[in-house]
Amino acid sequence: MIKTLALEQQVGQHHALGTSITLQVFGARDKKVINDSFALIDHYEDILTVNRDESEVMDVNHAAGKKAVQVSSGTYDLIKLAVEESRENFGFNALIGPIVKLWSIGFKNAHVPEPEQIKERMKLIDPYSVDLNDLDQTVYLKKAGMELDLGGIAKGWIADRIRDLWRAYGVHAGIINLGGNILLVGDSPKRANGQWSVGVQDPKEPRGKNITSVMVPQCSAVTSGTYERYLEVAGHKYHHLIDPRTGYPVETNLAGVTTFTKDSVEAEIECKRLFFAGKPLAGWHDDPDRIGAIFVYNDDHIEYDNFQN
Repeated sequence: MIKTLALEQQVGQHHALGTSITLQVFGARDKKVINDSFALIDHYEDILTVNRDESEVMDVNHAAGKKAVQVSSGTYDLIKLAVEESRENFGFNALIGPIVKLWSIGFKNAHVPEPEQIKERMKLIDPYSVDLNDLDQTVYLKKAGMELDLGGIAKGWIADRIRDLWRAYGVHAGIINLGGNILLVGDSPKRANGQWSVGVQDPKEPRGKNITSVMVPQCSAVTSGTYERYLEVAGHKYHHLIDPRTGYPVETNLAGVTTFTKDSVEAEIECKRLFFAGKPLAGWHDDPDRIGAIFVYNDDHIEYDNFQN
């Protein structure tokens, strides 16, 4: 018999989705749940990636301006969510790829494009130029050159699917870490109140260096920030987060924002909503699934939204 089994952890590490993944399951006696989780992550990467020539999403992109493409139900649900959120025009846009590639920030050919080039590419990122057919589960990008990229939302959606799997296995508690996208499952067995301690990334330090921490119930934590990639030209820094409303990197005093929500895909979306807003939004946490947010500004001051600190 293993004493205090509820506190014992099975830990697994994996590389997928372009990042390092760590899964921790409390109370498990073997790694079957973790290994099955990695297999599920690999499956979703295979059908959702745009970093290979073949996937369900790439099938849609290859057919842009030509025909509708039928996809599996999970892929369709995620594409539909991404397109609907893109149509809200708050900053997230799953069609932003053509403009991101024009700037190429973070790559050797990074440069500041000409205004006319940006104007032309803006014609290819309209989320209303996507036809969705619920009955046939088809997606049609109406204009040649359009591209769908779910990278800004897929990790959160996949994390939620892993949590579904864990619940099916009866897992009481665990941590899903998809390269900084955190999903806390169940109550923490380490504290009587079930709360988890979560560190918030310091935007000016390497990944893993925290600037503060908070105590939260089971939830997801996701960070968006300007610290990861940027281009500097004539003393001006252009970071990699392009505003689809302008075609240029968003102008903001924020270095980073971390959102805490019930579901991980929502944390991905709301993180971008708050980042592009550049500040807390009135009534944002009236939704009971939104636990709070932490804003870190360029001058290093921190603002806690709905947290006691």
